Amino acid sequence: MDATSLLLGLLIGALLATAVTLGAVSLLGRRTPPPDGLEPVHESLDHLHRVLAGIERDRATAHGELREQVGTVGQTSALLRQETAALVTALRTPHVRGRWGEVQLRRLVEVAGLLEHCDFVEQPSAVNDQGAGVRPDLVVTLADGKQVVIDAKVPFAGWIEAVQATDDTVRRQRVAEHARQLRAHVEALATRRYPTAFESAAPFTVLFVPSDGFLTTALEAEPALLEHAFSRDVVIATPSTLLALLRTVAHSWRTERLAREAASVLEVGRLLHARLGTLSGHLARLGSALGSAVGRFNDTVGSYETSVLGAARRFDDLGVAETPVPQPGAVEAEVRTLRPAAPPVPATTTAHATAHTPAHTPAHAAAAAADDRPEGDLRYG
Repeated sequence: MDATSLLLGLLIGALLATAVTLGAVSLLGRRTPPPDGLEPVHESLDHLHRVLAGIERDRATAHGELREQVGTVGQTSALLRQETAALVTALRTPHVRGRWGEVQLRRLVEVAGLLEHCDFVEQPSAVNDQGAGVRPDLVVTLADGKQVVIDAKVPFAGWIEAVQATDDTVRRQRVAEHARQLRAHVEALATRRYPTAFESAAPFTVLFVPSDGFLTTALEAEPALLEHAFSRDVVIATPSTLLALLRTVAHSWRTERLAREAASVLEVGRLLHARLGTLSGHLARLGSALGSAVGRFNDTVGSYETSVLGAARRFDDLGVAETPVPQPGAVEAEVRTLRPAAPPVPATTTAHATAHTPAHTPAHAAAAAADDRPEGDLRYG
């Protein structure tokens, strides 16, 4: 009996006792009127009655809600039992088990970041060295051109029976049967000779087990199963180990792409450097030609002044010409030669050199201004 029921019983007992007392008082009241001191008792009993009625209503409501929740839990459990039974029945079918393994394998390659038709191919058809047609579930291409063949069809009917077994002896028998089925599948996979069907395939086949529990249960009955599979060129991989392998493959592909991009950048840099060399040669020849043209112009001006302008000035002296002949001036500027920029000087060295450098003369300032003018700037006098 809980505390609520005990308290309710005590309150009901007190109420009954009070009712009996009131009945006796009412009987006596027929003869004599009740004294005024019993009015507070009547009010307390009425309040207690109302409180007990509210408690009873709350209890009934809570009991109804609890019954409804228990019914919902029962329905959910029955539905879950039906779904579990349907799932177990479906997993007993070989093609359903194979399809589940393929879906798990596809999810792993997507999580690893591999791209279909670029990094892997699903269910490619090929012919092995014995002339038999084979069709693995997945072929992963490595960065160096090698390929890894993965098969995702694995039997686990014995594992389901082992999980459902209630007797320990029956469970051990089913676990041993599960290990025997997995070992037989390894032998069948080795006889298919998947690596010989692809020219650049690795000399082993990956047997993908969709759940880590399948392999762990099989190793309980046959601990040497992994070594036996290795000897048959079959690598048993669970989702955790295969994901690590696929992530490594994806990393190698990213590294290969970065290497190709770096080679492309290097080639573009070499081409740009060669074109800059050609442009520098053109600029040097253009500067040389401009310097030669300036020299020829100055020679022509000198000859013009001495040979032609002397005779022209006589016309000016005789008043024949209306305006005097203008006298062209020589070009005083020089073409700036191409030279590499000086390496940057540290701040401390610059400050030290500034402190010990004498004041610039106007000639030095003019020379500095000439060095700061743009390349190829020709100033005519």
